[in-house]
Amino acid sequence: MKIYFCTVITFCSLYAAQPIQPVFQQEFALSSLQAILFTTLMMLPLGIAPLFYGVLLESFSARLLLRSAILILGLLELVFCMADSYLLLLTIRGLQGLVIPAIITSLMSYISFTSPPEQVQSTIARYIAVTIIGGFLGRFLSGVFTDLFGWRFFFFVLGVLLLLGFYLLRTLERDANLQYSKPKFSEVLRLVKQPRYLWLYCTIFGVFFVFAGTLNFLPFALKAINPAFRESGIGVMYTGYVMGVVVSVNVRAIITFFRSETRAVTAGLLLYALGTLGFMVSSYQAMFIAMFVFCTGMFTAHSILSGYVNTLSHGKKGIANGLYIAFYYMGGTIGSFAPGVIYAHFGWEMFLGSMLVILVCCLYCVSRLRHSVSVHPGREVPLVG
Repeated sequence: MKIYFCTVITFCSLYAAQPIQPVFQQEFALSSLQAILFTTLMMLPLGIAPLFYGVLLESFSARLLLRSAILILGLLELVFCMADSYLLLLTIRGLQGLVIPAIITSLMSYISFTSPPEQVQSTIARYIAVTIIGGFLGRFLSGVFTDLFGWRFFFFVLGVLLLLGFYLLRTLERDANLQYSKPKFSEVLRLVKQPRYLWLYCTIFGVFFVFAGTLNFLPFALKAINPAFRESGIGVMYTGYVMGVVVSVNVRAIITFFRSETRAVTAGLLLYALGTLGFMVSSYQAMFIAMFVFCTGMFTAHSILSGYVNTLSHGKKGIANGLYIAFYYMGGTIGSFAPGVIYAHFGWEMFLGSMLVILVCCLYCVSRLRHSVSVHPGREVPLVG
C-alpha cells in the first residue's frame, strides 16, 4: 500500500501544474508557450534520466534510490509553493524532473523484479492504474484547490504528503534478492537495436507525444471557448482520465479478447484517434465525452505496452524499463511544447490534425512490432556477451 501511496503523490506532483497553466500565465504575465514550460521542463529530464536510473538500478538498491528521491521531491515542493519568481519556479520544476524518474524507475523495477514472471503483466497493469489515479487527482485537485485557496496551497499539501511517504518507506522490504549486475552501455545499445524493442519504444514515444500535447494545450483551448472558465471546471474535464483505471485492471481480458498484445494496442490507437477527433467539437460537453474515449484508447496502448516490455525482457529489466520510460517521457516532452507552434499559428483544429498524423505513425510502428515478434516469437537476442 505504501508503494501505491507514493506512486499517487508522485504523479500528482508531476501533473499538478498542467490545468492551472493559464493561472501562471496571468500572474506572471507570460505567453501561453512560456506557461507551458512548467510542464515541459518537468518532463524534459524524464526523457533522459530514466535510462541512467535504469542502469543505476542494475547495480544499486531500488529501495535506497526510491526513499532518497521521495525526500528530495517533497522538499522541492515546499520550496516551490513559497517561490515568487518565474525563473525560480522553472528551476525547481526542472530539478523535480530530475528526481521523479528515479522514483518511477525504482517503482517499476521493484515491482517487476519482485513479481513472479507469470504475474508481471497484471502487476505492472495495477501499477499503471495507480499512476492514472495520481495523474487524475493531481490535475483535478490542483484546479479545485486553486479556485478555493490559490495555486500555492496544493503544492504545499503535496510536499507534506511526500515527506510522509518518505517516512512510510522506511519499512519497505529490502531488495537484496534482486540479483543486480553491472551493465555496460553496449548492452543498452544492443537492446535498442532489437527490432521488437525499437518499434515498441517508437510506439510509446508517439502515444505520449499526442497525450501530453493535447492535454497541455487543452486548458488554453477551453479558455478560448469561454474566457471566464474556472480552473475547477478544467480540472473536472480530466474526469475521463479515470477510464485508464478500468482499462489497466482489465488488461489481461482485453489482450485475451483481441488474442494478442499488438492487436489490442492497435484497437486502442484507433479509439485514441476517435477521441482526438471528438476534441474538434467546440463544446465543453462534447469535449468532456471525447476525453473518456481519448483516455480509454491511450491507456489501452500504454497499459499493454508497459507490461509487454517486461514480458519481452528475459533479463536486464531495469534497463528495459528505463528505456521505456525514457521514450515515453521524451515523447511527452516534445509533444508538450513543439506542437504549440501549430496551435499558435493555425489554431486548435490544425493542432489536433497534427496529433492524428502522429497516431497514424504509431499504427505503423505497431504493425512493425507485430512482424518483428512473429518472425522470432520465442527467441530474444542475448543482452550480454
